[in-house]
Amino acid sequence: MRICVGQILGAHGVRGLVKLASFTEDPEAITQYGELTDEAGERVFDVALVGANKGHWIARIDAVDDRDIAQALSGTRLFVDRAKLPPPDEDEFYHADLIGLRAELPDGTALGTVAAIHNFGAGDIIEIALSSGKRPLLPFDRETVPQIDPVAGRVVIDPPPGLLDEAQIRGAKP
Repeated sequence: MRICVGQILGAHGVRGLVKLASFTEDPEAITQYGELTDEAGERVFDVALVGANKGHWIARIDAVDDRDIAQALSGTRLFVDRAKLPPPDEDEFYHADLIGLRAELPDGTALGTVAAIHNFGAGDIIEIALSSGKRPLLPFDRETVPQIDPVAGRVVIDPPPGLLDEAQIRGAKP
């Protein structure tokens, strides 16, 4: 399994440098996990950080020495093999480890499965795939997700009143 640890945001200057967003807990650690690849695992990127600017890194990528080549990489997400990452602390999880877990209500009623974890800037959001095909987005906090048990393959979802209607819940199957 590979984990997304960063994304190339675009070109910086005319000599092939790129703007880089790091998704690692320690943003500088993005270069410490070894080989970075694209999502398909086909392209390998040797990345060196050369500075920081306005909330992102400026980086050099081997064999990228031209603005056009750097700009063509814009949007490329960078991945590392899961085994190269440190184990998460207690009560911490890699988002990728939660995808596909069974989602249940506190009483054990099947709700669906974890489809994704998002962060649009105001905190983490958990997306649940219901059997109805709907995919509600819920706050990913201790109040809404009071229990996460990867070993048992499940998360408990306690949605705020009115966030999920009864038809969505009753129609959901594991």
